[in-house]
Amino acid sequence: MTSVNITTNKNTVTIDEDNSSIITVATAGAQGPAWSTTATTLNDSGKVNKSVVYYDSVAGEYKADALQTTLTLVDGGNF
Repeated sequence: MTSVNITTNKNTVTIDEDNSSIITVATAGAQGPAWSTTATTLNDSGKVNKSVVYYDSVAGEYKADALQTTLTLVDGGNF
């Protein structure tokens, strides 16, 4: 009989290889850094090809939509 122990700071999982059942183990891991340090959201529901992310102060969110794209930026933009 072989046992496998996986230990973290909080959990221990033991798997008995004599058991013919399928065992699945999952745990939530680190989610990475937040999108914004000020909890501002990104609304990309209206995104189109070549959308450019911009901040809309009236809506209080970053947006990616058809309003600002690489084709609509003309002053100083070279895409």
